[in-house]
Amino acid sequence: MEIILPLEIINNMPWVWLGIAVVMTVIEGLTMGMTTVWLALAALICMVLAFIMPSATAQIVVFLVLSILMLIFTRPLAVRKMNMGKEKTNADRLIGMNGIVQIPVSADKPGQVKVAGQVWTARPEDPKSVFNSGDQVQVIRIEGVTIIIAKPAE
Repeated sequence: MEIILPLEIINNMPWVWLGIAVVMTVIEGLTMGMTTVWLALAALICMVLAFIMPSATAQIVVFLVLSILMLIFTRPLAVRKMNMGKEKTNADRLIGMNGIVQIPVSADKPGQVKVAGQVWTARPEDPKSVFNSGDQVQVIRIEGVTIIIAKPAE
């Protein structure tokens, strides 16, 4: 199957590939998703191939194959290397730790709990639970700057 393109485009395929690479690079710069950068690299390779391989069909096939292979095999490595996705914080280590209620906590009125030497705003996981000053609680999760607490596991 031969892809039929206008003669003007076929004669300028290196510039077409360069244009695609620039557009993909701009999109990558705007999104930072580590997705279109691989398409930009494939387009640059195809730009070089366009000088030695005149078939537009072959160039498009090479572009598609390279793009797919780079997306499948190199993107996960690059994302892992750049540690994208979840932003890690030291607060995550508080989950599962026990703390002491400083100011009574209820669903109607968030209180304060001291965990690992820091005082946090706290709400109960169960809306029916009420914790009084001095009660020991366990951190279930963190929502923003508020810890969600429950009775500690026995």
